[in-house]
Amino acid sequence: MFRRHDSNPADAVEAAYFRVYRERMADVPIHNEALAVEAVDFQKWQGHWLGVLVTPWCMSALLVPGQEEGWQTPGDNQRRFVKFPAGDFAFLGNDEAELGEFQSCALFSAMGQFADQAAAVQTARAALSAMLQAPAAPAAEERPADQPSLSRRRLFGLRPKE
Repeated sequence: MFRRHDSNPADAVEAAYFRVYRERMADVPIHNEALAVEAVDFQKWQGHWLGVLVTPWCMSALLVPGQEEGWQTPGDNQRRFVKFPAGDFAFLGNDEAELGEFQSCALFSAMGQFADQAAAVQTARAALSAMLQAPAAPAAEERPADQPSLSRRRLFGLRPKE
């Protein structure tokens, strides 16, 4: 069910996943008991809300509709690719009563490597920051002036001498 969120959906995300924890995940043995459900750094991105969800069993980037324009519905458990500055990421369609329709991209599917909530939140923030930044261009390699360039651009730009 499509529901536009005019304001930050972090509380609705947490409410939905606290319920999921109680109703569907309580007996799952992969929990990291040092972790809790937390919506991290939700912010507007291309008219929608983007943030990271930390739970005792997984960490996911979430897209929540902020407007109808530009929102694409992949369908429940259907995948679509979303272009970010860092590249294309696969998001799955989801729907929860407290939140309505949203999309999630798995970042970690087991959370045992996190010692505590602070470490998980720090990783969530780093992942979100990395998604929103284009990869750095590789540094140009220095070569001595007397050594010919082996670049393809230069090779194809050369013309035979007349």
